[in-house]
Amino acid sequence: MKLVNTSVKRPVGVIMVVLAVIALGVVSLRGLAVDLFPKIDLPIAVIATSYDDAAPQEVENLVSRPIESAISSVEGIDTIQSQSQSGASLVVMMFNNGVDLDQALLDVRERVDQTKGFLPESAGEPNIMRFNPDQMPVMWVSITGKDAAALTEIADDQIVPYFERQGGVASVTVEGAKTREIQLVLDQSKMQQYGVNPQEITQALNSQNQSASVGTVERGDKDLQLRITGTFDSLDDISQTIIQTQAGATIHVEDVAEVNDTFKDSNGLTLVNSKESIVLSIMKKTDGNTVEVASNIKDGIADLNEELVDGVDLDIVIDTSEFIQLSIDSVVKNILLGGVMSLIVLLLFLKSVRATIVIGASIPIAIISTFTLMYFTGETLNVLTLGGLALGLGMMVDSSIVILENIYSYRQKGYSLKESAMKGASELAPAVIASTTTTLVVFLPIVFVQGIASDLFTPLALAVAFSLIASLVVALTLVPMLSSKLLSKAMEDHGRRYWFNRFLDRVGNGYARILKWTLKHRKTTVAATIIAIIGSLALTPLIGAEFMPASDQGQVQVNVETATGTSLSQTEEVVEKVNERLAAYEEYIEMNYVSVGGGDMTGMGGGGGNQATYMMQLIPASDRDKSTTDIVQEMDEDLQRVPGAEISVSASDAGMSMGDPIQIQLNGAEHEVLRELADQIVTEIESIDGIHNPSSAASEGVPQMNIVVDKEKAAMHGLTQDQILGQISLQFTGQLATQYREEGHEMDVTLIYPEEERSTISDLQDLKISTPTGAVIPLEEVTQFQEMQGPVSLLRQNQQPQMNISSDVLDRDLNSVVSDVEDKLKSIPFPEGYSYSMGGQAEDMAESFADLALALVFSIFLVYAVMAIQFENFLFPFIIMFSLPATVVGVMLGLFITDLPLSIPGFIGIIMLAGIVVNNSIVLVDYINILRSRGMDRFEAIIEAGKSRLRPILMTTLTTILAMIPLGLALGEGAEMQQPLAITIIFGLTVSSLFTLVLIPVVYSMFDDLTAKMVRRKKKKA
Repeated sequence: MKLVNTSVKRPVGVIMVVLAVIALGVVSLRGLAVDLFPKIDLPIAVIATSYDDAAPQEVENLVSRPIESAISSVEGIDTIQSQSQSGASLVVMMFNNGVDLDQALLDVRERVDQTKGFLPESAGEPNIMRFNPDQMPVMWVSITGKDAAALTEIADDQIVPYFERQGGVASVTVEGAKTREIQLVLDQSKMQQYGVNPQEITQALNSQNQSASVGTVERGDKDLQLRITGTFDSLDDISQTIIQTQAGATIHVEDVAEVNDTFKDSNGLTLVNSKESIVLSIMKKTDGNTVEVASNIKDGIADLNEELVDGVDLDIVIDTSEFIQLSIDSVVKNILLGGVMSLIVLLLFLKSVRATIVIGASIPIAIISTFTLMYFTGETLNVLTLGGLALGLGMMVDSSIVILENIYSYRQKGYSLKESAMKGASELAPAVIASTTTTLVVFLPIVFVQGIASDLFTPLALAVAFSLIASLVVALTLVPMLSSKLLSKAMEDHGRRYWFNRFLDRVGNGYARILKWTLKHRKTTVAATIIAIIGSLALTPLIGAEFMPASDQGQVQVNVETATGTSLSQTEEVVEKVNERLAAYEEYIEMNYVSVGGGDMTGMGGGGGNQATYMMQLIPASDRDKSTTDIVQEMDEDLQRVPGAEISVSASDAGMSMGDPIQIQLNGAEHEVLRELADQIVTEIESIDGIHNPSSAASEGVPQMNIVVDKEKAAMHGLTQDQILGQISLQFTGQLATQYREEGHEMDVTLIYPEEERSTISDLQDLKISTPTGAVIPLEEVTQFQEMQGPVSLLRQNQQPQMNISSDVLDRDLNSVVSDVEDKLKSIPFPEGYSYSMGGQAEDMAESFADLALALVFSIFLVYAVMAIQFENFLFPFIIMFSLPATVVGVMLGLFITDLPLSIPGFIGIIMLAGIVVNNSIVLVDYINILRSRGMDRFEAIIEAGKSRLRPILMTTLTTILAMIPLGLALGEGAEMQQPLAITIIFGLTVSSLFTLVLIPVVYSMFDDLTAKMVRRKKKKA
């Protein structure tokens, strides 16, 4: 080949190109973004709409349903889900894979704009946004020290603006802050005495708290801008605001209300290590680098701690980049360890440091070239792409080994160094290209697989493909060039036999004896193979299956939920009891962050006064004697003894949430029936082995008082329903009157009644309603009161009521648990019109396995097609394909021995094996054909080919297997993700290689006999 000859003749040019590639690779490496996982592009969008003070039923009927109906006909939508809760509606749209989401969102916006006029006037503007899994905080930072009010001011004025200026930061959210508010506490008796109502007070405040431009006047040769300034400059201005009564008298605000400079009522409490704190959750930009953003924030914390006043400290609560960095470091170590093990194998076989250097040079150059290709294709440096490099590490040297061995054979025949390099490399270049191609083509179908499996493993496939392409180029250029310069004395015996060669000779002789026996007992060999395959498949129920392996990130989440409607203070008492229990785990907990009544830790969900959420960061896995799962189980068992609350403990995955392992979606016509079914199903599945903390969205409901307005009676007093509701709302929630600005800060001025007048049912019943005529009547004269339990939230899917049941899975594989859950569900009688479906990880696993199974079939076909082109024959590729079924034995045996269920990474490993295991068979069958073409008898050709090809087969197999052993052992943080992939390849390739050396010669001879019979029959007929 010209490429080979040119590289040997122009060594300086090759060296300069290599140096340029290395330089470009180093630059590309610095530009690669670092993250835990590849970016997942989910075709999901959400529409969020507020509807203040509305109950879930009203939100569903007046907001969620109209929006669902409007968008249901948008092209490309697969599923529409809605959640209606008090004061807010959330509509989630899931589109089909491949849909142009930008165009789809334009269509959604157009439909929603047409619907706005049908929504209630008090409903907020629908906010349409694309869902992004990256929209999760990358870091939580606590501010401790002074009182919460002072800390809030420091956070708003200094810390938040500083953090938002850091590179890659999208936004900073403040939790646990105290918001300043000017409250005008109304005195009802004085208001009645002076004959004023809250609306008149609001009008007076607004009219006297404004500035405006009113024109210009000339003064000499200049125009003067006329401006009336009337905004409040102090609290005295608010107190002295003039109110004109209906009787014509003039009074001030302070005559009917007490002006208090205070803070808004807190609906939550934030504690860090049991101390009240303010916590900042920091979000990165969509294209931001998690590690880089975290590094910028850490540098910012160091700078701010020097500038902040004494007694105020910033501390990192949770840093998701730490696990990313540890995971990346562990994968890099595994790559280096695997590389060293491969080089040791090469040195053992080649008995030459120079020859090892020639082949070993392909590893770093291939890796560096891969970084360049990853940079230009927009991939990130993550656990999976680096894992792809580690998995491809042993395969990188395969092409170089084959080329070098052939170069050496020509050298032994007396050719010069240059001639040996050119002839040896050129002769096997087509075979090496074909062999690499069979490995590469198995990844093509993976690229076209859709969903999460594609998003996660396409980058891995690209990384392996890039590294193999780079190693092939190195084998055809750098290896021949270096061989022509460095191998003048390599591989010389110096008159004595190398001990390892003697060992290989004995192995070869033993293999020849086994091969002779199998060729004489062909039926027995085939039958034994079939029995081994069937036996391994029988292990399938014992192995099980799961979606993705869980990684020990050392993060634990505890959810505490007291009875619905429980006050914040009561929930805080339960939290104190939980803290007492958690004291027993102090040796494992590095940081403990709890939000009481403030929602979840993601910043995306709402909460209530009856809820508290803990997020605990454990010490690194290497520093503790228990796994996160063990701690979660012990903690969960311990916390179940805390009375007055439902408590669940789970391991948290801050890097990439895959959803609940088990999610049962109930659908039907009535929410109430779904609630009853959900409670029954939770009770039924609790007893299933492996089910952990099952729960349903059908909570016991919020205690509520329904106020039914008698419209006829209200009309007799000149009142409308809106007027009555407005006065009730003012009494119990207050009313925003105006804004007050002080030193650049704006704060609300709120009308509110004293707390003792808005706390009990009696206060509600005794409420006085003002009529348009100025008369005052009791509320109960125009309304009726109905006490009941109202739902916390209402769910719908595809415009039909829905209820979800979710559960974690512990100490058992997901597939087995799902099977038992479905058996239970089949035994439950569902009312007519009601049904269930499995969602969560169970659904994703089923879809991904189906897609990957199809990809495996296409991969096998492509491998066969490449071999058919290489051999210009359909029979020999068919013979070689018999090495694939035996792979099942190794895969099943490996997963069973290591106690790992089959998962998506393991499935990817099986697909990779389809391209790897045939390489040994290609080498063997090709050499048998060469020997037979030279006139050698078939039996002797098979024996000779087996003995002579044993050495390169062992070399390529061992380098691939040993390079993956560190990953197979799951050494270091985050290695659990690649472990199933490595295990399938290690065991699958090992067992398949053994079968290849024995079974393929037998199959070859059997098909050769069959072909000979068919040829004789044709001759007889002719």
